[in-house]
Amino acid sequence: MLKIGKYNNLTILRDTKVGLFLGDPENDPEGIHDVLLPNKYVPNEFEIGEEIVVFVYLDHEQRPVATTLEPYILLNEFALLRVNYVNKIGAFMDWGMEKDILVPFKEQARPMEKGKRYLVYLYMDPKTNRLVASSKTNQFLSNEEIALEKGEEVDLIVSHITEIGINVIINEKHKGLLYKDEVYDDSIRTGDRMRGYIKNIRPDHKIDVALQKQGYESVEPNAEKILDELRASRGFLRLNDNSHPEDIKTVLKMSKKTFKKAIGALYKEKLIEIKEDGIYLVKA
Repeated sequence: MLKIGKYNNLTILRDTKVGLFLGDPENDPEGIHDVLLPNKYVPNEFEIGEEIVVFVYLDHEQRPVATTLEPYILLNEFALLRVNYVNKIGAFMDWGMEKDILVPFKEQARPMEKGKRYLVYLYMDPKTNRLVASSKTNQFLSNEEIALEKGEEVDLIVSHITEIGINVIINEKHKGLLYKDEVYDDSIRTGDRMRGYIKNIRPDHKIDVALQKQGYESVEPNAEKILDELRASRGFLRLNDNSHPEDIKTVLKMSKKTFKKAIGALYKEKLIEIKEDGIYLVKA
C-alpha cells in the first residue's frame, strides 16, 4: 500500500516510455497501487527488481506519483515554509515539489503573504483526500495524554514567541512553553528546531520546558561548553563570579547561576583557574 506524503521503499517493476513503474509486489501482488516515477527522476543506472526509495505525493490530477525530490515536510509533520503566491483559493507554499502545497484561507492562523515564511502542518484532508497544509497548528496538538517524564530530553519546534515566553511543539505532539527569562539566545525564531528538557508537567496538563538539564545534571554539558569556549579563546575568558549576567549570556548563552555552577565544577577538577580578570584554562 502506498504511503502518500511519505517516503516509500518500492520495487522497480517495469520500464516504459514515460518512466519506471514502481510497486510493492509482496503486499500488492495485483499491482493495483503501482506508481509512476517519471523519466526526469529515473536514476542513470537501475535494474528491474531492485528497490528504490521515493517520495509519493499527488499530481495536478490528484493521482499518486513518485519522485526522488526531497520534500521540506512530510505528512503529519510540521515545517517552516515560504509562500510562493496567493490567489482566491488560498496560499501556495514551496515544499520542495513541482506542485506547491495549498493552505486554504480557513486554515490560515492569519492572512498569509507572498514571500513570507510560516510554520505549517501537513495533513490529508478527509473531505477531498488531498494533501493540504495549515498554520492553525494547535488543532493538531494535544496535551490530554502525556507520555513524558520530568527531566526527559525531547525535540522542540518553536511555534510562536510571546511576551511571556516561547511556545514550542514537543515531539510533534504536545504544546509546551519555554519561559523567556530562561532563554539566553536572542537568535531563536519561529520554526527553529532544538533539543530541550521537560521541566514541569502541571495538573492542568500544561508543560514547561527548558533548553538545559535541570539541577546538577546541567553542570556537565555546560562545563564542557565553557571548556570549548576557553580552547577557542586561547585559554582565557574575561568572565568570573562577578561578571554581569548579560555578559555571560552574550558569550556563553547561559544564566549566571548555571555559569557559576559550571565553573565551580571545573575548578574542583583543577581544569580552570578563577582570577579577578577572568577564568583561565589550566594547561595539562
